[in-house]
Amino acid sequence: MRARSLALRLFVSATLVIVVVLTLTGLVLSTAYRQAVERAFDRRLDVYLKTIVADVANSTAGQMPEPTTLGDPIFSFPLSGWYWQIVRLDRTAKEVKTSRSMPEGTLPVLVEKGTDSDLTGLREDYAKGPADQRLRIVERVVDLGEDGRYAIAVAADAGEIDDEVEGFDTALAITLAVLGLVFLMTVAFQVLFGLRPLKRMLAALAAVREGRAERLEGDYPIEVAPVVAEMNALIDTNREIVERARTHVGNLAHALKTPISVLQNEALRLPAGGADSPLALKVQEQVEVMKGQVAHHLERARIAARAKVVTTVEEVGPVIEKLAASLGKVYRGRGIDVETDIAGAVRFRGERQDLEEIVGNLVDNGCKWARTLVEISVRAAGETAGRRVFEITIDDDGPGLTEEQRHEAMKRGRRLDETTPGSGLGLSIVSELVGLYGGSLALDRSPFGGLRCVVRLPAA
Repeated sequence: MRARSLALRLFVSATLVIVVVLTLTGLVLSTAYRQAVERAFDRRLDVYLKTIVADVANSTAGQMPEPTTLGDPIFSFPLSGWYWQIVRLDRTAKEVKTSRSMPEGTLPVLVEKGTDSDLTGLREDYAKGPADQRLRIVERVVDLGEDGRYAIAVAADAGEIDDEVEGFDTALAITLAVLGLVFLMTVAFQVLFGLRPLKRMLAALAAVREGRAERLEGDYPIEVAPVVAEMNALIDTNREIVERARTHVGNLAHALKTPISVLQNEALRLPAGGADSPLALKVQEQVEVMKGQVAHHLERARIAARAKVVTTVEEVGPVIEKLAASLGKVYRGRGIDVETDIAGAVRFRGERQDLEEIVGNLVDNGCKWARTLVEISVRAAGETAGRRVFEITIDDDGPGLTEEQRHEAMKRGRRLDETTPGSGLGLSIVSELVGLYGGSLALDRSPFGGLRCVVRLPAA
């Protein structure tokens, strides 16, 4: 799951919900359990409290009562944590009687503190007792009329409650943590499984883009199927646009070739000097320029239409080897060798004829100026702007160009030597075609002393 991904969003949002729900569940269960433990503890204390109340009710009138039926010796051990206390409330001088387990001090009187009672008149609260013990106290006020009004309390160490709740909280935390981990694993599985069709669709799109498939194939869920259908429709539409563009380019080429040929033929038939007259020569010169311009712009339009929707992939090695062999035969009479150095299998994301035109123009230009050698090398060049590229380098041992001349040579129709055949459009056409594929063309000094042309093109 990468940053800003849909899977990460789903996983994080589900994680937050799970954490919040389990935390609230833990708090509610812990609180409910503490209340249940307190009620059970209070019932134990209330048993002793009722026994003391019965003893007080049966005590001799006028005397401070003392429980006689408590059979638990824990109330006799000093600071045992279990205490009882009887306080007479109807006299100015407060009379207090406590258990032997409380050698000094007294318990707080809850009725005097303002602690609320339940429907049965029982009061419960926490308070600090002897030796700073945290006690749970239950208290009941008994009114015996002329025999007196008493606040009777029983207290016990609240550590029992805390220990019980702490043990429950630990078990609860472990249980909820394990449950949360299981939930998170389930969510992760659901997210990855649910988004798998999108990964399949991405792989199918990559196959179309690399020329390994023409459409998105496969069975997709109903939520994704409409997107796949729209993408296939878009691919079909783009393919139709390319075909129409090629047809229009061909029609336009045929429509312009005929008038240009007519002009050229008519110029040869001009009277007053015929084909050698200044007018005829000028017409022929301009007709050649028109033919070059038409060829250039038609080719540019054709490549532009095709480069926008590339669905083919070509092996670079065989194309380079074939071009080298063909041009080597053409320039063999001048003693020029065309050599190749192809490192590994490199594939061009585009059409074969476009690669042939790009490399062919550059190699042909190198052969025109080379003395004995033209070398073509091909290397993978890693990634540029997030996509893979490869590099074609063409070196010759000719006179080469200065930096200023290299800049001028890239201009359309610019010829540095009028004695060499050509229209001057070769390098500029190559530069524009390479640019339409998102590549680049650079000129530099060759190690052999001549010109070096470096072309970068998208790799598959």
